[in-house]
Amino acid sequence: MRVYPGHSVLQVPVPQLEDFVRARTVHYDRSYLSADPAHVHAHVTALGPFADELTPDLERRVAAIAAETPPFDFVLARLGRFADGILHLVPEPDEPFRKLTARLAAEFPEHPPYAGRYADPAPHLTLDLVSADVTEASTLALLGGVLPARCRATRLDLAWYRPDATGVLRSWSLGGGPLA
Repeated sequence: MRVYPGHSVLQVPVPQLEDFVRARTVHYDRSYLSADPAHVHAHVTALGPFADELTPDLERRVAAIAAETPPFDFVLARLGRFADGILHLVPEPDEPFRKLTARLAAEFPEHPPYAGRYADPAPHLTLDLVSADVTEASTLALLGGVLPARCRATRLDLAWYRPDATGVLRSWSLGGGPLA
């Protein structure tokens, strides 16, 4: 699994897949298992890596984008595989995620999505990495009856990823309402 050690990530939590992603986090590197009850390991990245420090100006600008982004529904049912072997779920529709990422990237050009490595950063929820023991079939079997997962994006989290210090730094409600 890919994480950004010592970096923050703006992400949309997906609690419906938390048990699976949490178990895979333990499997790969227990030091990234968060003790923070607000942190949801299962997420769709909106912009990352992000800033090393949350300044009042950055916080205000992220809050404005979150407030202007209405909550939205999506379904996770289709397994995808990137060229590097990352197995992931594709949110459908993906347009609300693309719009959120585009707005954040335009506001923070010094933090391009995935450090600018991909021309088209596809919205996804990372599940696992293909290996001798991990296949698309084994991943689907481990997911059991979780799919299709009907989800609602209601908040944007700023999460910090570092061994033994992973957690949520700040959360904003999408649409500007109170945090649930």
